[in-house]
Amino acid sequence: MSAQPYPVFLRLDGRRVLIVGGGRVASGKLPALLRAGAPVIVVAPRIREELRNSGVELRQRAFVPADLDGAFFVIAAATPEVNRAVAAAAEERCLFVNAVDDAANASAYLGGVIQRAGVTVAVSTGGRAPALAGLLREALEAVLPEEVGEWVSLGERIRAQWKERGTPLDERRPLLFRALQDLYAAREAP
Repeated sequence: MSAQPYPVFLRLDGRRVLIVGGGRVASGKLPALLRAGAPVIVVAPRIREELRNSGVELRQRAFVPADLDGAFFVIAAATPEVNRAVAAAAEERCLFVNAVDDAANASAYLGGVIQRAGVTVAVSTGGRAPALAGLLREALEAVLPEEVGEWVSLGERIRAQWKERGTPLDERRPLLFRALQDLYAAREAP
């Protein structure tokens, strides 16, 4: 059995992300990277109009390993041959690469993502079945409560109290559950 991927959320604000590829898949990755605050560089011989964004540096040419210099994260959204070259050069620099629909050349996998009111849920199949991850994301989105933002606000408020009081981490989850029950009990009271 192979090792399981380690799930993580990246803080990309102010950290350079390189996208190798200038097509439809690359343009699909761009909005989330910009929302995350990443300065983005796109390298490709041909670049779609959607990638020509004021926050994006364009290098309209073939990928060269030096394009990785200064990058924090890499998305390879090109042909399998180019993705292999990107993955090899990134491995030499200890950089993680998401090779879109090319799990063999990826060291990072992006999942199906739901973002609602300060909560992010991601589902991944480790690159084995991305369409399934998308279907699971849709199913989870359908059951994620609309009031989850209220849950976040409540959790944030009481977390500050717990930290001030020195409440042990293993006691916090049951306390949060009770606080959420109280929130709903207060709503149902006449």
